Amino acid sequence: MKLALLPLQSIFFPGETVPLHIFEERYKQLISDCRNEAVTFGIPVYINDSMTYGTEVQLVEIVNTYDDGEMDVTCVARQVFRILSFENQMEGKLYAGGNIKFIDSVNDADKDIKEEVLNKIHELYELMGVPYTPLPLEKFNSYVLVHKMGLSFDQEYKLLQMPSERDRLVFMKEHLVSTISMLSEVNRTKKTIEMNGNFKNFDPLDFQDFNL
Repeated sequence: MKLALLPLQSIFFPGETVPLHIFEERYKQLISDCRNEAVTFGIPVYINDSMTYGTEVQLVEIVNTYDDGEMDVTCVARQVFRILSFENQMEGKLYAGGNIKFIDSVNDADKDIKEEVLNKIHELYELMGVPYTPLPLEKFNSYVLVHKMGLSFDQEYKLLQMPSERDRLVFMKEHLVSTISMLSEVNRTKKTIEMNGNFKNFDPLDFQDFNL
């Protein structure tokens, strides 16, 4: 399938709202085509001087149009794809495009792994003192809170490439366990430092039966 492409150093996951400020002429043309022809476009992730994976998005609304033609638009992310070929300009267009292949998401996660990840997210937020609004299990999937658990850009890109929902959740759980462990150690160290120099009450120890 051929798709118009707007490369960015950003990662968007299926179901996510995508706000964009459009200012280049080629992308003004792209948004105009999306509005007039009801076509979608892709946002490939530009990472490490290359583009391989990205997400198809659909124009939802042109929120603002400025005097110089610049626009604020909102889109919704739909499906992950892999780029098979890239052309800097599609025929008769100003914007880029390419042949892509959609990556089918496999919904193979069970209730247990979902609960584990949700519980770890709650634990992380409590440890950090960040407000947490419980999310019903039936509304949770790997994409819902993916930007809110401290994954690096590289980690998010790795997760984007995973077709299996279970694999994505396991990946997230491993990150959460590691992050929670690190933060717990930091907090323990902080408390130790804060105690250093304070007067301490010692309980008297009974050495009567002690042998070296």
